[in-house]
Amino acid sequence: MDLPTNPRVLDTVATEDLERALALVSAGMLDSRSGVFGPRSITWRVDREAVVFIGAGRALLLQLAHPWVAAAIDQHSRAFADPIGRFHRTFGVVFAIVFGDLAESLAAARRLHRRHAAITGTLPAAAGPFAAGSAYFANSVPALRWVWATLIDTALLAYELAQPPLSEDERDRYCAEGRLFASFFGIPQSCLASSWGSFSAYVDEMVESDTLTVTPSARAMAHRLLDGADVWFPIPPSYKALTARLMPPSLRDAFGLPYGETERRAARQLSAWLQRVYPLLPKRLRYVGPYHEAAARLAGKPRPDCVTRLSNRFWIGRPSLHV
Repeated sequence: MDLPTNPRVLDTVATEDLERALALVSAGMLDSRSGVFGPRSITWRVDREAVVFIGAGRALLLQLAHPWVAAAIDQHSRAFADPIGRFHRTFGVVFAIVFGDLAESLAAARRLHRRHAAITGTLPAAAGPFAAGSAYFANSVPALRWVWATLIDTALLAYELAQPPLSEDERDRYCAEGRLFASFFGIPQSCLASSWGSFSAYVDEMVESDTLTVTPSARAMAHRLLDGADVWFPIPPSYKALTARLMPPSLRDAFGLPYGETERRAARQLSAWLQRVYPLLPKRLRYVGPYHEAAARLAGKPRPDCVTRLSNRFWIGRPSLHV
């Protein structure tokens, strides 16, 4: 294991830290139109697939398991007042970094950093190694690193629900590209895994540590979100069952997610349906709008077409990556 995981370290990413990381990314760019990753990257191959959305519940629950993240969402987020808006803001940032041109990805990173800079507070109660009243900062390196890891880990897990698994070499490439993605959070490269094996070891160590401690507030938020209490459409029981299946067992139990025979059967059926039906979908549906916009940009079409604009409105709440 080659990564520090001391939860008491409150190193934060300052604006100058972020700008230093972004300058290094920019210096290595050969074609700003392709963005940071480009069409030959594993990241584009994974993140263009709509099936990755299946992992959204898992990623959020893994994040909520960190007491700092749970407190920040509880005290600062509009996730319940505007869950669709939060979905759009989250995917808007991620897709702008992944599929935007260089200017769009840099702008997204700076917006996210400014948003996080305003999110600070104290824990209302003791949780795991954290004392009641201890401070948290959304731009702290340990919190950012964990949120980043949940996105990288869950995206690949969801991708492989319906697509062939990546080879070992492809996983290492995906991990290397993930380090580049982390630069847009301002996370120091020295904190990041150098291979998929060491990345997986970091995730496993976090799951097994008391740093991830599911608080009563986090548990309540998780059930409220999975129950769809704040959206107009019902959350299918099969989705909740599959989310429970994808969670590490210890955290699934800590969140109190039911996973008996009924849920196992529902999760297996949804997984089988995805493997059978999803690859047959037309690429216009399988691939997210921001990917289509990026592909059109590289083909010399700066303005997304009508179908892409409609898809973008679903995924990011606006017709184009460009703000």
